[in-house]
Amino acid sequence: MTTDAYAGTTETSSGPVFNVTGQDWDSIDSSAIEGDRIVINMGPQHPSTHGVLRLVLEIDGETVKDARPGIGYLHTGIEKNMEFRTWTQGVTFCTRMDYVAPFSNEAAYVAAVEKLLDVEADVPQRALDIRVLLLELNRISSHLVCLATGGMEIGALTVMTCGFRDRELILDLFELITGLRMNHAYFRPGGVAQDVPHGAVEKIRETVRVLKKRLPEYAALCNANPIFKGRLKGVGHLELDGCLALGLTGPVLRATGYDWDLRRKQPYWGYETYDFDVVTWDEPDAYGRFRVRLEEMWESLRIVEQAVERIAKNQGEPVMVADKKIAWPSQLSVGADGQGNSVEHINHIMGESMEALIHHFKIVTEGFRVPAGQAYAAIEAPRGEIGCHAVSDGGNRPYRAHFRDPSFVNLQGTSIMSEGSMISDVIVAIASIDPVMGGVDR
Repeated sequence: MTTDAYAGTTETSSGPVFNVTGQDWDSIDSSAIEGDRIVINMGPQHPSTHGVLRLVLEIDGETVKDARPGIGYLHTGIEKNMEFRTWTQGVTFCTRMDYVAPFSNEAAYVAAVEKLLDVEADVPQRALDIRVLLLELNRISSHLVCLATGGMEIGALTVMTCGFRDRELILDLFELITGLRMNHAYFRPGGVAQDVPHGAVEKIRETVRVLKKRLPEYAALCNANPIFKGRLKGVGHLELDGCLALGLTGPVLRATGYDWDLRRKQPYWGYETYDFDVVTWDEPDAYGRFRVRLEEMWESLRIVEQAVERIAKNQGEPVMVADKKIAWPSQLSVGADGQGNSVEHINHIMGESMEALIHHFKIVTEGFRVPAGQAYAAIEAPRGEIGCHAVSDGGNRPYRAHFRDPSFVNLQGTSIMSEGSMISDVIVAIASIDPVMGGVDR
């Protein structure tokens, strides 16, 4: 045995453990490990943009016998931090969990808070239409990231460049509407932060037209590509009973043929009034999940077009509940320069009404109180069901806000999807799950 400190061996109750790096294998006595399984680390690393994930692989040659995900490297303490902020400020924290689909985080949280406040029926229709619009645009951008990064991981760099190219179009819309490309904090209890700006409707329509021309490129590049299909077909196989036993949702579940989608099964915010289809596939493997996401982008475009027409028709209607004790920001709007409040609002609170100034100060600094109780709300995020369990003790901040993140639950499928496969197929299986570690660790 070598005496190299970086390529030594130690004895454990399970047998010898060899510590080697790439160039040290020649110094290890191959007869000592012949026929034995080897446990190796794949990570902690940042595979594409999924996040910092560690995989503990037990291998026999090139065959994976067991794969265990190690999480926690991206822990940010978001849920705990929310206990020390007002109910509205909590949106600023939870939007950063799944950073590829921030609107889904916000949606689950504000839906739970609105249940506690009992104002679900009071949220203006225009605010609901804007929420649906942004959620579906975000679903498209999230799926584009999944296809782009998954393609990059298997060497399909053209898919990667196309995916990020088209995602930029949607991020431009987010910046136009919310002021930010990501981590928006735009959904607020009772509505949305501000109305869509002038010109946004036509810009959205223009972007939809461009996406309709570009989405067929992904099908042309991948659907019947023998190399692409050879890398994905039969990889990461997991049937319906396995998905149900593990609680997996989203495209992973729908690729088994089961049409479970909360937008249809447990509709919220008027989704039952939109015309769209729930996409399923009959191949519960990495290829099936790719096809589900590809088709879901088309369905989301259908919903976006319908939402845009509704927003165009109810122009000028409110986007926040009428109750001034809840509405935050208190009827403010961003100025023409994109910075701070409008001049009209500042003039009102600073020079016209002492009461308005006091109310503005108190609602922003102290927030509003939420009746004691607990509520759970769930929506269909790009990766599956995301839910928020919000608990109030009657104060102006959450007693507890806990999230059911789909990436956290879906990551359980890593082991069963990888067992018996080659090491290279583990990457494909992970990519087909499409976990975002910010949501897993939060």
